[in-house]
Amino acid sequence: MKFVDEAIIKVHAGKGGNGCLSFRREKYIPKGGPDGGDGGDGGSVFLVGADGLNTLIDFRYTRNFKAENGQQGSSAECTGRGGEHLILEVPIGTTVLDDETGDVLGDITELGQELKIAQGGFHGLGNTRYKSSTNRAPRQTSPGQEGEVRTLKLELKVLADVGLLGLPNAGKSTFIRSVSAARPKVADYPFTTLVPNLGVVGMSGDKSFVVADIPGLIEGASEGAGLGIRFLKHLTRTRLLLHLVDMMPYDTSTPGENAQVIEQELAKFSPTLAGGDRWLILNKVDLLPEDEVDARCQEVVDHLNWDGPVFRISGLASQGTKALCAAIMDYIDGHREEEKADPELAEQAEGRRLEIQAQARDRIQQLADNRRSARKTVVSDGDDDDHDMEVVYAE
Repeated sequence: MKFVDEAIIKVHAGKGGNGCLSFRREKYIPKGGPDGGDGGDGGSVFLVGADGLNTLIDFRYTRNFKAENGQQGSSAECTGRGGEHLILEVPIGTTVLDDETGDVLGDITELGQELKIAQGGFHGLGNTRYKSSTNRAPRQTSPGQEGEVRTLKLELKVLADVGLLGLPNAGKSTFIRSVSAARPKVADYPFTTLVPNLGVVGMSGDKSFVVADIPGLIEGASEGAGLGIRFLKHLTRTRLLLHLVDMMPYDTSTPGENAQVIEQELAKFSPTLAGGDRWLILNKVDLLPEDEVDARCQEVVDHLNWDGPVFRISGLASQGTKALCAAIMDYIDGHREEEKADPELAEQAEGRRLEIQAQARDRIQQLADNRRSARKTVVSDGDDDDHDMEVVYAE
């Protein structure tokens, strides 16, 4: 199934039913009076988190959704039937934005969570509502109100505790295969990972955490090089980032230089995300001569002026991965306990997450705007005979 993590849709809530204008006309009741009923409320539109969905592809080709209108009221003070609500199932981890204002309407982060995104129209009133001692035969009714119409942008961000960063061929997919049951594609050429992959790492007892592997970054990714930075948004919900560095690059670059590239691209994408907790993972150390391991690893640490945790592993040989996973589990458990004991820490973490998502959204939008402006170019034939031609490339 094709992975789609963004979609723009238009939702229409149902219109409320009109009120009824009616009078009783019954035998032996010469002065019947008004008996027009109210209309029914229009149906609203809801998004609900569903299990088994991991893409927004259902919204790629069907983009207009409409809830049912409320029915008109009828005589004998009968109220019209309300319109059926429209329930749209989305993957867990979907952020909903108003595409016109950019406001975040909500996040679907739990199974079964419902979010009302368009309110159905209020029902119209029948003439029974307007009767009084001075107005015994009212001919006044009110129409049902129109339902809300909204253009929404859906953004899917995978839910993971840990995110993997690194250049193509840094060993991210091999690592996630080594520590979990996930089986992302692994090959001996760059960009084998084209979409995010999730792996659940089971620890002792019933403890576990989720790791997210995203396509690799290259230098200039923040300007659109390679696969760009659009997949970095999937790391905005993570608690911890693991920066994997290939200690045996396939080209003439050095591990320190490669690590610096990722650090720079991450800072351009989101300074807040770059300033969060991040561990340095030196991968493929089994390929280094034993007498050079310490010196080569220290070169990378010195090149980055790294003062955080450093781990040496080999994803392919499963060397050092158990100790790394145990440290990650301790880190996650510790943060969960701290947030549980101090709700203010949880609020700060949520505020930081929202700030990262806002920075990511702005950066991705800026990159998209730059691409649009670059598509409109002037092609000249090199002569001065005023035969220049403007070429506009369609989106």
